Amino acid sequence: MFPHSPSLSRTALLPSHPHQHSGETLSTERLIHHNLSRMLMSGNALPMPLVSSPPWSYGSPSPLVSPSSSSPFQNRKRRSDEGNGQYDGKRQRFQSPQQPSPVIHQAVPLRDDLRHHFPGSVGLPLRLAPPSHELNGQVSTPGDAWLFDLIDTTLPVAKDKLSQQILDLFQACQQQVTDLKKKDVCRAELQREIQQIFPQSRLYLVGSSLNGFGTRSSDADLCLVIKEEPMNQKTEARHILSLLQKHFYTRLSYIERPQLIRAKVPIVKFRDKVSGVEFDLNVNNVVGIRNTFLLRTYAQIESRVRPLVLVVKRWAGHHAINDASRGTLSSYSLVLMVLHYLQTLPEPVLPSLQKNYPECFNPSMQLHLVHLAPRHIPKYQSKNSTSLGDLFVGFLKYFATDFDWTDKIVSVRTGEAMQRTEGMEWRHKYICVEEPFDRTNTARAVHEKPKFDTIQDEFKKAWIILRDNRDLNNVLPMGRITCMPKR
Repeated sequence: MFPHSPSLSRTALLPSHPHQHSGETLSTERLIHHNLSRMLMSGNALPMPLVSSPPWSYGSPSPLVSPSSSSPFQNRKRRSDEGNGQYDGKRQRFQSPQQPSPVIHQAVPLRDDLRHHFPGSVGLPLRLAPPSHELNGQVSTPGDAWLFDLIDTTLPVAKDKLSQQILDLFQACQQQVTDLKKKDVCRAELQREIQQIFPQSRLYLVGSSLNGFGTRSSDADLCLVIKEEPMNQKTEARHILSLLQKHFYTRLSYIERPQLIRAKVPIVKFRDKVSGVEFDLNVNNVVGIRNTFLLRTYAQIESRVRPLVLVVKRWAGHHAINDASRGTLSSYSLVLMVLHYLQTLPEPVLPSLQKNYPECFNPSMQLHLVHLAPRHIPKYQSKNSTSLGDLFVGFLKYFATDFDWTDKIVSVRTGEAMQRTEGMEWRHKYICVEEPFDRTNTARAVHEKPKFDTIQDEFKKAWIILRDNRDLNNVLPMGRITCMPKR
């Protein structure tokens, strides 16, 4: 086992007068919380042993790493005092750890009921699906072997130039199993590290890396689940992330540029030096775990979905309308828009999975069972045989001319365009895309009229161009596409 820092005893975290702290009477757990927070924020938590230790490497081999293969983390040491290069971040409102200074930054106190061990909450399993649990009568299998199950490698047949171009782009850019393994190796290392601070926590890989819509250059999203109960993202989650940001910066040499981004769902953004992958880490935003497997199911029941989503995301990125931090559409919103379009055709290409299989996508299902849902959904036999090229042009036309932005909501949950209501999520919004589980607006970042006009214009321009000349290069120059993983 790679050498972790020695365990901290409860007494080591208590002040010399355990019942008195700055004139206040605090509980033992509160004192532990206060001191651990202070130690983490000052960079002194989990100190290294005084005796020299060998370079850390994997101990018990992970199911994802061959015991005979050398670990990419081998010979990596914990960070001691490493400078932080300037970070050209996409998102707004972020905070970087500064170079060490004599100023002590005090931790923001949390509510009295927040604990690092969270007594009373259900302990999370180390693996997603221990064999003792069932879904629809089927017992789940141990381990994470399912992680690398291929999502339908059978691609549709292209009978026209545009469809073939989309397939070529997809085959060149789709995420490979090796890319996913690199991300999961880092996830496993971070989970072991974080569990020293939050022993009952579980770190999940979520988003495009796992939902079937990732590319070779996709960033990776991580969700740290610490307790079963909902967490206040503005206070609790932000505080925990600030502790982890400091810990990553001061202790982990393979983590580069950890940035705390104070968004509605705060994250720590960082780069893994070993794989070159950029990661976004949130705390307890569990809806991301649920929607990952909903999208994964859509990706596997119809072979045209993944190539279509990939070309839409690439097209939107090329035309600068795929960046929520700059007031345009997030990749998640674009995926939901594609699924919605395919559901609402006169002859649908996709069904509404949440309507047809509510038991498999129950919002209250325990998290370690969520990944089983795709196994229970059969292939969807659509009567619609429209080509990929025609579907791409149709998608552009639908949102350029057919969809009523002022009065409708994109809803994958219902499989239709819903009527807008006066709810806060939808009032005075330019674009409304419903999150399938918590029913918030995933397109809320589009809050400026000029940005909305730009998005509409790009849809209209691309539709007219491809309507008249079915060549993908006219809207997405193939020679400029970079599909290789980041380094």
